Order: sequence, then C-alpha cells, then structure tokens
Amino acid sequence: MSSAFVKEGEEMWLRDIAPTLDALINYLSRENGIRITEKKNYYSEEHKTEVHKMSDGFEYVIRENKWVELE
Repeated sequence: MSSAFVKEGEEMWLRDIAPTLDALINYLSRENGIRITEKKNYYSEEHKTEVHKMSDGFEYVIRENKWVELE
C-alpha cells in the first residue's frame, strides 16, 4: 500500500515500510520531524548483512525483507 493512502492518524511501523533506503529515510524523517540522512553503510560480519548508520544515531538492517533497528 502506498504511503499516499495512509490516513492521518494511522500509525506506520518501521517493519511496515518498504525495504529500501529511500523508504527508511522518509519514514525516519517523518517520525523525527527533521530530515534524517544516511551517515555510513557497511557490511557487518556479525549480522551478515549491510548496516545503515543514520543521522538519528541508530543503525538499521533489513531482515526477512523488513527494516529492523539494531540494538
């Protein structure tokens, strides 16, 4: 479902957005009220996937075709 069809007041969750960097940036920017950008990306041997470090200070990965925040 396109985010254009999400009604005001309906919450979106990180796991619900498309597994693309653009979708992550749009979601995080909307949630934080400021533009969020990717600061760094790298391959993590520990997580066996690409990690995206964002300007909100958190790192995100795609697992099972869904975005997940690393702890």
